[in-house]
Parts: sequence; C-alpha cells; structure tokens
Amino acid sequence: MNNRRALWVIIGFIGCFLVVGVPYWLMPYNKVNLPSALIGPGLLAVALAAMMLRLGGVTSLWTAGGAMGASVPAAVLTRVFVEVAQNPTRHNLWPFEIIIALVVGFGCATGGAIAGALLAKLRAGNTEDKSS
Repeated sequence: MNNRRALWVIIGFIGCFLVVGVPYWLMPYNKVNLPSALIGPGLLAVALAAMMLRLGGVTSLWTAGGAMGASVPAAVLTRVFVEVAQNPTRHNLWPFEIIIALVVGFGCATGGAIAGALLAKLRAGNTEDKSS
C-alpha cells in the first residue's frame, strides 16, 4: 500500500475512532451498557468509511474492514484506560467490553467493506457494458 492509500486508511480510522468515541466517552459511567451504548451514528460512520475505502479501491476488503472495525474497540479501550486510572475498581469486566466492541465494530466495518466491494463490481460492470 502506498503512502497516499495508507494516509486515507489512517484518516478513516481516526475519524471513526472520534465519531464512535466522543459520544461514548461523554456518557456517564452508570449509563453505559454495551453494545447499546455503541449503537448509533458512530457505527454507521464505521460502515460507511469501510465502504468508501473499498469502493474507491483504496485498500483491500480485509484492510478496510479491519482498520475501521478496530476503531470501535480502540474507543472502548481508551475509556477503560482513563477510568481505571481514575478509579481502579471500575471496569473489572473490561475484557468482555472489548470482545463486545470487537464483534460490533468488525461486524459493521466488514459489512460496509463488503457493500463497497459489491458496489465497485457493479460500477466496473456498468463501465464495461457501456464501452461495448
């Protein structure tokens, strides 16, 4: 992957990390219930980012799904680190939080990447039909 493509993947990861993370980080501790705390516009952004990376041919399906999907558990892990540093008795079940975030994040991102790959194939097929 060249530098420009890698930059788009990094920008996508950081964008998804923030779109998922900021609303999640602002929730009070006693209101957080996974996976429902993650469901919303952030996961839609994860799926769309993976779809756009794939549709644009920036990267492979697995890289798009993996990089964008990793943003969700990264956001959850960031909250865990900060809150455990403040109060070590919190997040005693953090491995389960990460597993839930992995499943939700990679599920959405992989779905988006597959949709992007299918749309790219459709677009390529339409281009071939018009040229013949």
